Amino acid sequence: MRAVFQWNLGSRTLELGKRTLIMGILNVTPDSFSDGGLYFDSGKAVEHALRLLDEGADIIDIGGESTRPGASVVASLAEAKEKETGGEKTSGAAHTPRIAVTAEDELRRVLPVITELRKVRPNAVVSVDTYKASVARAASVAGAEIVNDVSGLRWDPLMARTVSEVKSGVILMHMRGRPEEWRTLSPPADIVLQVKRELREWGEAAVLAGVRREKIVLDPGFGFGKNFEQNYPLLAHFQDLQSLGFPLLAGTSRKSFLGRTLANAGNDAPAAARLYGNLAAHTALILKGAHILRTHDVKAAVEAARVADAILDAR
Repeated sequence: MRAVFQWNLGSRTLELGKRTLIMGILNVTPDSFSDGGLYFDSGKAVEHALRLLDEGADIIDIGGESTRPGASVVASLAEAKEKETGGEKTSGAAHTPRIAVTAEDELRRVLPVITELRKVRPNAVVSVDTYKASVARAASVAGAEIVNDVSGLRWDPLMARTVSEVKSGVILMHMRGRPEEWRTLSPPADIVLQVKRELREWGEAAVLAGVRREKIVLDPGFGFGKNFEQNYPLLAHFQDLQSLGFPLLAGTSRKSFLGRTLANAGNDAPAAARLYGNLAAHTALILKGAHILRTHDVKAAVEAARVADAILDAR
C-alpha cells in the first residue's frame, strides 16, 4: 500500500498517494544528457512546458544546469564565491572549483521561463531544479513553489534556511559523490541500505535546520552515482524506502542503465529509444510506493500511471 501525504508548498497543498503525480522535465540547458539544447531558448522552453502541461503534467521541473555524468558542479558556497570573485580564495575554500554554471547564468536561463509560464498558466505548479540557495530564492519569488535539490541540501549551507524562509516544498535527492567523480567511486556494500540510511539522515538534518516535515519529498537518485549493477537493486527494493516516512519521488527517465538493458548488437540503446523500458520501470515504481514520477515523456507516463494506479486501487 502507498501512504497518503499532504505536501505543503506554502501557497497550496498537493495530495500525494491517491494517484501518482507526474513531474515533467524541462532542461533550459545546452548540455543535458537527453535533451540538452532543445529548449535553451526561453520561448521554446515555455512552449514545451505548456505542451507538457497539456499532456497531463502535474508539476514542471525547470533546471538551468546539467548534472549529467562528468559535469562539474559547485560543492560548497565557498567554491561558488571563489568563482564569482574571479579566483580569489575565500575562507573555507578547500580547492579550486570547476564550475559549469554560475548562479547568475543559471538565473538568466530559468527566471524568464518561470515568469512567463506562471503568467500564461497561473495555476501551474513549478519546481526549480537547483542546488544553489540564491537561485532557489529568486526562483521562488518568480513563482516556483518547489525546490528540487540534487544535493539533498548539502552543497550550499544556506539552502536549508532559504527553503524554510520561502516556505516552498523541497525534494531531497540522494547522490553518491559528484558527477565528475562517479566513474571512480568505490562500489557500496549495499546500495539500498546506503541510500535508505543517508536519506534518513539528510531528511532529519533538514528538519533540524528548520524545514517542516510536511514540505519534504525524498528521491533515491537513480543514476546519480549509481552504476548499472546498483540501479536495479534500488528499483527492486524501492518499497523499503517507504519506512522513512516521507513521500517518494523517482526519476528513471531515459537513464543509461535502461539503455544498457535495452542494448542491441552490443550498443546501448540511445536516450530517445528508452521509452518503453522506462514505462516498465515507472509501473514497478508505482506499485512499490512512488508518489511522483519525474519524466521527459509525460503523456506516456500519465497513461501508464493511470493503469498502475488502478491496480493499486483494486488491491
